[in-house]
Order: sequence, then C-alpha cells, then structure tokens
Amino acid sequence: MSEDLPLHFRNALSEDAKAIRTLVCATYAKWVPVIGREPKPMRADYELAVRKHDFALLCIGEEIAGLIETMTRDDHLWIENVAVSPAYQRMGLGRRLLEHAEEIARQSGLSKLSLLTNADFEANVALYEKVGYAVTLREPLMEGTTLYMSKSLKDGAQRTPWND
Repeated sequence: MSEDLPLHFRNALSEDAKAIRTLVCATYAKWVPVIGREPKPMRADYELAVRKHDFALLCIGEEIAGLIETMTRDDHLWIENVAVSPAYQRMGLGRRLLEHAEEIARQSGLSKLSLLTNADFEANVALYEKVGYAVTLREPLMEGTTLYMSKSLKDGAQRTPWND
C-alpha cells in the first residue's frame, strides 16, 4: 500500500507538461478499447493546462507516480483529472490524490468537490463512490454516458476573508 512508499506532493512546473502527458496517456490507454476512442484527457494540451490549472504531482523520489488537476470555482473545487501511472495502480494512490484534493478544498474555504467521468470507467466510478462521491447528473455523450459526481466535506469548510 501507499503507506510504505516514500511519497511527496509537489506543484507541477511548465517543464512537467511532457511527463504529465505521458503519464495521462499511459493511465487512460486501458479505456480506449472500452469506449472505442481516446478519452478526452489523452487529447488535452498539457502545456496550456499546466499554465491555467493547478496540478499536484504525487512523486516517489523524482518519479511522478500520479497527479490531480484541479480548478477552484466559486462554490466548489473542480477535479479535472486524476491519473495514476499503471506501475503504481492498485496501491491506494488514487485515494491519496482525492484526499489531497479535499485538503486543497478545505484550504480554499470550500466544502464541495465535483468531477465528471465516463460511466464505462467502472473502476473509477467505484473508487469515487467508495470515498463518498455521489452521481448528481447522467448525461449522454458520444455513444456513452457522462457521470457528474460531487462530494460534500463533512466539516463544512467556510470561506474566510484571507482565502477569498
């Protein structure tokens, strides 16, 4: 499990864009045969995304084992992407990344997190539900179904003047 690994978080830098793309493509490759196309994260412009969004990289030494891409909204933290390198999957790192997003939300004075995923990504949906996310909307998209999911933080983070 992840408790045994020497993990640390760091913020992404512009020079990490290529490594982020490589990790994301490796992570999402398993879903191509399931949905018959590349998932959107495999086609994203990570040079632009690193400049516009927040990326927390979960590292083992210098190696990026996973990442979570977020954006702060007025009333919630939006999770744009969660990816764990195939070499480190099934070790609790996805859960660790989602916990990190909760910390970010709390520090920002937010009490809700939201994301979307493809309904066919059953393992991802199961993880999100296991850690407290609930489906708030189902929407048909490209011969599949997009699930919008959210989680409310129990401690009810409040906005304060110093984090507005």
